[in-house]
Amino acid sequence: MTKDKKISILIVEDDVFLADLYKTKFSLDCLKKNPIDIVLLDLVLPKMGGFEILKTMKADAKLRQIPVILLTNLSQKSDVDKGLEMGADDYLIKAHFMPSEVVEKIKKLVK
Repeated sequence: MTKDKKISILIVEDDVFLADLYKTKFSLDCLKKNPIDIVLLDLVLPKMGGFEILKTMKADAKLRQIPVILLTNLSQKSDVDKGLEMGADDYLIKAHFMPSEVVEKIKKLVK
């Protein structure tokens, strides 16, 4: 990844504080104007669960190539295994990673 290339990230997070924190950290542009390079996906969401979103993305020819990092508080091995088996590129437990560590993981993934 060159320093001049901007990446777009879709953050699917129900915790407003965390969503704003990551939005600020990544200096997101309006996603409607830019293609999405990576998705940070929470699993516990109010309307459609993260596993359902992941399943829908991986079933769509246009979306399946977008890398997905599950960023959630669900830490059961069965959830981790399920997420990775469904096609997530990484599974990060929120309480175990600082935002700067998440940024580094994303940089490695989008190179």
